[in-house]
Amino acid sequence: MMQEYYADAAQRRAFLTEIFDATADDYDRVERWLSFGSGRWYRRKALQRAGLKPGAQVLDVAVGTGLVAREALAIVGPSGSVVGIDPSREMLKRAVDALGIAGHVAHAEAMPLAPASVDFISMGYALRHMDDLRVVFAEQLRVLRPGGRVCVLEITRPTSAVGRAVLRGYLKFLSRTVGRIAGLRPRTGELWEYYWETIDQCVPPEKVMAAMTDAGFANVARHRELGLFSEFTATKPATTA
Repeated sequence: MMQEYYADAAQRRAFLTEIFDATADDYDRVERWLSFGSGRWYRRKALQRAGLKPGAQVLDVAVGTGLVAREALAIVGPSGSVVGIDPSREMLKRAVDALGIAGHVAHAEAMPLAPASVDFISMGYALRHMDDLRVVFAEQLRVLRPGGRVCVLEITRPTSAVGRAVLRGYLKFLSRTVGRIAGLRPRTGELWEYYWETIDQCVPPEKVMAAMTDAGFANVARHRELGLFSEFTATKPATTA
């Protein structure tokens, strides 16, 4: 736990809900600035690499304002569908209103979906906010149909001290400076400073993959882009006769 923000899991959930609710109006703008507008292209390519196809029924976990869900909708087309869950009502509302998707206020550890009800699960940059990866992945396995795929996008902590310093400075100082110029919400700078802390303390990739395997997923793999972005993918085993 990061004691400067919260002392236990319950306080972390409350903190995250409050800060995402408070910064929902700014989130998309800041994300575009920090990614130089490349986020949409990358998210769509990552979903395609993970095997998302037209016609699929998709669950986007921690949907936020719908940045990943938007690209999923473009891939699945009119014959597919996307539903999002998020504990932040304000973030979820923006996704639902902008994309016309179904949405549920819920945590990844207890999702209000029937067993074996979706073909594909996506989760973008929320892994480091989860309390227990074993529970999260077990729940994802539950709602996936046999043969279904999962794609978890995350920013991986740079291995070098120089890389960590550069990323920390970029997130903590550039976002704060831009926030002053653009007149963002008071807690937006705090959110992006917190993002660095979560990246710095995120579960190592090998432990993420081990948790997916322990939950029962098969074909667990990790693809890296630019040495910073990790795409964790896996498949729910098909049932046997």
